[in-house]
Amino acid sequence: MLVFWGMSLAVDTRPELRAEVAASDGRAGMEPAAVAAVAGTCAFHLAFLHASLSGLILVYALALLEIGRAGSAKVAFRLGFLTGFLTFAPQLYWFWNIFGLAAFGLWAVLAFFPGAFAALIQAWRRRHGAKHLWIAAPVFWMALEYFRGELYFLRFSWLSAGSAFSNQIGAMPAGLAGSYGLGFLVLLLAGAIAAVPAKRRLAAAAGGLGLLTLLVHWPMAASGETAQRTVKVAGMQLEFPPELKIPEYLDRVLERHPETEVLVLSEYSLDGPVPPRIREWCRTNQRYLVIGGKDDSPGNGQFLNTAFVVGPDGEIVFQQAKSVPIQFFRDGLPARSQEVWQSPWGTIAICVCYDLSYRRVTDRFAAQGAQAFLVPFMDLTDWGEHQHRLHAQVGPMRAREYGIPIFRLGSSGLSQSIDARGRVLAAAPCPGQEKIVAGELTIGPGASVPLDAWLAPWCVALTAANLIWGAVRRWVGRG
Repeated sequence: MLVFWGMSLAVDTRPELRAEVAASDGRAGMEPAAVAAVAGTCAFHLAFLHASLSGLILVYALALLEIGRAGSAKVAFRLGFLTGFLTFAPQLYWFWNIFGLAAFGLWAVLAFFPGAFAALIQAWRRRHGAKHLWIAAPVFWMALEYFRGELYFLRFSWLSAGSAFSNQIGAMPAGLAGSYGLGFLVLLLAGAIAAVPAKRRLAAAAGGLGLLTLLVHWPMAASGETAQRTVKVAGMQLEFPPELKIPEYLDRVLERHPETEVLVLSEYSLDGPVPPRIREWCRTNQRYLVIGGKDDSPGNGQFLNTAFVVGPDGEIVFQQAKSVPIQFFRDGLPARSQEVWQSPWGTIAICVCYDLSYRRVTDRFAAQGAQAFLVPFMDLTDWGEHQHRLHAQVGPMRAREYGIPIFRLGSSGLSQSIDARGRVLAAAPCPGQEKIVAGELTIGPGASVPLDAWLAPWCVALTAANLIWGAVRRWVGRG
């Protein structure tokens, strides 16, 4: 709420504008803004319904800009908040299964950000009219999405504007702009359309929608680099498997895919470190195993949610703890550091579960030269198929952003083998206990970090400066 307080201070308080707001009682533009809220909500859900409709996220962006035309920051915030609640809550209805009544609070936190964006746009229009709105809108949008997804305690990166394009085969800009950068481009286009005279705006919106659709469907050029080598990976979906049966499950994976070089089991497959029985299996079968368990070295009942790599000699050759434990869960302490595994096939980063969702985590792996991701994760069957499908959107986007392959193995789906272009080559369903997924990861050049890695922090800084400057102007005006 401190952010909204700052935005309210940022509204220009010249006498003639105060009189205008007082005359309208803050309700100017209410009717078209309310219509925009309904249209934006519908467009958002359609954009995430099917890959062919993803371009409709532009309509959602245009709707929020229209809400920003409301007569006061409070009205804009409330309508933006309502739009956010009606978009996030239905998509994240499974929060109710996990948190009960507290889900309303979490939905409200997420809804705050569209409301904050609409209030920022209203404040900008109040001070500057439509001047430079085409660039202010994407800056504000990227700042709020990056803050929501990366910078505060309740960070949650799913359902960003860019993630609407996660299932696009082409998604040409993803490797250049990144997922947050795609949102920036959507709002840049929406801001340009909003600046067009009202009589031509519908035609401009249709043209913008066509341009956006063409852009995200444009085929990505295959890399000219020759792949260094390939590694065959396979795993079985198991939700809290009995420890004594794990070697039996691994035998079944090898029976189906005897060429497998690295086996993967999900996060929390073990309730502690890797026991001798499983190490012996690796030694006997001369295979690598990546398995989720707990590193209890912190002591005092604390632990690190860790992915262990057991080598063909039965020894732990590498381990990586989870960098961002899930809020409100007993999910261990944050990782002390992030390192990459210098495997026999190349440099491999291991992300534990939702760590793949956070760009500040994956960018650090990319900076270390990661050439592939292995991702053991746990999504409980009780959370529902829709939750699993939303989580499954993360992998293809990350693969396109960095240009490297990803193998995700979950406790109950949706497990995926994804190539460097973001194509899902193999998958296991949800629910899918004891289902096996296998794939061949082509290890090529290291990851390239998208442009939004440096642009997003600048947008946060510029947005903060805008809020501070607006607050200073108001205080000076009062004096």
